[in-house]
Amino acid sequence: MTQKLPYSLNNARIPLDAHLTISERGTDFFEEYVLGVSCKTEQVGVEKNIWHMPNSDFIPICSSDTFMAIKTYDLANKGAMLYPPSLGEQPERQIISIEETLDSLKVDLPRVAGQALKTPQAIVEAVLTNQILNARTIIENDRYTAILEYPIKTMNANERDWIYQPDTGPVLLPDLTRDTDDLMDGFEMAFAAFNTPDWVEFIVRVPTPVGEGLSVYHYSKSVRMDAVNEVVLVESN
Repeated sequence: MTQKLPYSLNNARIPLDAHLTISERGTDFFEEYVLGVSCKTEQVGVEKNIWHMPNSDFIPICSSDTFMAIKTYDLANKGAMLYPPSLGEQPERQIISIEETLDSLKVDLPRVAGQALKTPQAIVEAVLTNQILNARTIIENDRYTAILEYPIKTMNANERDWIYQPDTGPVLLPDLTRDTDDLMDGFEMAFAAFNTPDWVEFIVRVPTPVGEGLSVYHYSKSVRMDAVNEVVLVESN
């Protein structure tokens, strides 16, 4: 944190943007991760000066035992100081043990029935009748299987040629070259787009130069991967 907290207790309810599971072949490693929505850094319950200055986006990511906070300022590598400043600069990614740092953290991940839509026509018709749609993207290497699940927010549909294409995010994009205890630190945020079941293109949030010696975090790196994509119709209760 960059400012002294006004109270010793706060509960923050944060919706989820995306879900990710990673399993490792030949071991019992299996972990779930969730990506919370972005908010702005703030002081809670004060009479004035609610917003931290300089202000940052705050994005939470958590697993069963670990929490990562990503802060994004107007410039990458802003160098904001921790509170008290004697602790030095605040890293843009802070990874902490939930048990050692927080009183509690609860993830409510409701499970609902869904139907995988098998044809472009079925997907387009679901879009044009305003059905709730989720996506599942499976990416693999020799070691890991990662399953990305995320709501489809923006979706293109063409009923003349039966073309569909989600353009949606953010999602959690893992680096599957890392060891299990280092996976979270390698996560990047990305938007996903696909129009076929067997590949996906991500536009990844990375430091992006905007001038001499200056960069900002922007979705500017395009990455194409072989994948298994599904569009899932969320069934109403």
